[in-house]
Amino acid sequence: MSERNTIVRGMHDVGLAAWFGGSLMGAVGLNGATAKASDPTERLRLSSLGWAKWAPVQLAAIISHGIGGLGLIAGNTGRLTAQPEARSNTKVKLVITCIAGVASLYSGFLGGVMAKHAEEGAEGVTEPDATASKKLAAAQRKQRVLQWVIPLLTGTLVVLASQQGEQQRPLAGLLRRGKR
Repeated sequence: MSERNTIVRGMHDVGLAAWFGGSLMGAVGLNGATAKASDPTERLRLSSLGWAKWAPVQLAAIISHGIGGLGLIAGNTGRLTAQPEARSNTKVKLVITCIAGVASLYSGFLGGVMAKHAEEGAEGVTEPDATASKKLAAAQRKQRVLQWVIPLLTGTLVVLASQQGEQQRPLAGLLRRGKR
């Protein structure tokens, strides 16, 4: 039986890369650029349109990452049993992945609220105008935080995945020496 997990590792890594990169680009590029629109009602409308286009890709990335992660756990049960540090890393990654997933879904919900109130206009995409309704202003304030929390969480997952890659080396070396 093959010891390779190329397909699930690819799903895990590419899904995470798209999730992290898309979230960061959205916060910096999309929200930053649309906040410069001269018409205050265009700021939320354009940002909402961009995020709505990205949402199916983001969802596919999250699902791919999750399936890949579960596949890696299933494919590495022996290593997780033998290496307490790999087991700890996996538990931390699972918790952070769940938090990032919930944050992403909630951010999408808030984006929907903001889109419904786009005609109210805004100072910026995540900065309410003085005349904004309470519902819009609350959604924008929460979104201002989440737009940075999601890349922070997914970036942390990238680092933890790198750490797991480093943890595989000693075990792989021991296995190769034992087969000689």
